[in-house]
Amino acid sequence: MNIFRLAGDMTHLISVLVLLLKIYATKSCSGISLKTQELYAIVFLARYLDLFTDFISLYNTVMKLVFIGSSLAIVWCMRYHRVVRRSYDRELDTFRYWILVGACSVLALVLHEKFTLQEVFWAFSIYLEAVAILPQLVLLQRSGNVDNLTGQYVFFLGAYRAFYILNWIYRYLTEQHFTRWISCVSGLVQTALYADFFYYYFISWKNNAKLQLPA
Repeated sequence: MNIFRLAGDMTHLISVLVLLLKIYATKSCSGISLKTQELYAIVFLARYLDLFTDFISLYNTVMKLVFIGSSLAIVWCMRYHRVVRRSYDRELDTFRYWILVGACSVLALVLHEKFTLQEVFWAFSIYLEAVAILPQLVLLQRSGNVDNLTGQYVFFLGAYRAFYILNWIYRYLTEQHFTRWISCVSGLVQTALYADFFYYYFISWKNNAKLQLPA
C-alpha cells in the first residue's frame, strides 16, 4: 500500500458512489452504458476469485466485496428496476462487447504470468478492464450531451487509472521484484482511452459550460 494506490482506490470508490447517486437519486440511468457495467461486473468476479483462498487484509477484502456488490447492484437496477430501466439508452448502447470478452479471454490464455486458473482469470480481468470503458465512451459520443453526474463518474474512473500508473511507477522504483507488467501495459492503454474525454472535460470545466462530446 502507498499513497498513490490509496488515492486510486478512493477515486474508484467515488466513481461508484457517483454512479449509484445518479441512479438512486434521479431514478434514471440515462447516459450510462449497461454493457460497460456488465463488463465491470465480469472484471471484478474474475479478478477476485482469491476471496475464497487468500486473506491479505480487512481493507483489501472489504474493497473487493464493495466493488463486486456495487457492480452487480448497478447491473440489476439497469436491467430489472421497474423505473430505472425505462431510461436506459438501448438504441445508443449497441457496442458489440462480446468481442472484447472473447479477445481478452484468448489474450489471457496466451499472455499471463503463471499458467494457473487464478492467474489466467486475473490476467483476463486486467485486459478486460482496460477496454471495458469503450461502450460507455461510444454511447456518450453518440448522445453528444453529457449530464453532470455521468461526466463526474467517467472522470473519476479515469483518475483512478492515472493514480494506479503512479502506483506502479512507485512500486517499480521501491520494490526489487515488482513484475506486474500486464497491469502496467493494460493501465497505460486504459488511461489513453480516456484522453479525448479528459480534453473535453477540461474545456467544459475551464469555460464553465456543459460537457459536450463530438458525435
